Amino acid sequence: MAPLHSRSRRTAWKQAKAKDFAADEQGVALVEFALILPLLILLFAVTIDSARIMMSYHTTVSGVRDASRYLARIAPLDICTNGGDLTQFEDDLADIISESIDGQGRFVSGVALVSVSTVLTCAPGSFRISPSPVVAVTADLSISFPFASLYTLVGGAHSTFQTTVRDQNKVFGT
Repeated sequence: MAPLHSRSRRTAWKQAKAKDFAADEQGVALVEFALILPLLILLFAVTIDSARIMMSYHTTVSGVRDASRYLARIAPLDICTNGGDLTQFEDDLADIISESIDGQGRFVSGVALVSVSTVLTCAPGSFRISPSPVVAVTADLSISFPFASLYTLVGGAHSTFQTTVRDQNKVFGT
């Protein structure tokens, strides 16, 4: 049997080590980093998704503006008086909105052009040509988030973002 004083010495040694361990601050920074890491990852995901939405929206605005200018140039000037249909140009307008001049796609992955529509408005007034034709191009866009699964971890919804961009121009005619 071991003497009694060695057991109490072992207990005292264990208590001293436990006290030293509790007072030791090595690794505190690592624990704090581990606690804040999920928030940093979520902030990173929100930043990336926000930048993608802004870039895609700006690209769509630029494309719709170009498409409405194009439509204003190719639509007949007398379309209000003689009648006409703008839907025949919608495929070309969709290409202008979604592709660059060299045929490359303008949108990043997860962004889709849902539909393109045109509207003709004949504005009456005392213009050189009355009624004055005004064309509008509308594009519907769908954006899916690449980090959507992270948002579901913090109570967010796993969905896509829908937006509509519209621009109009006075018809200059061909």
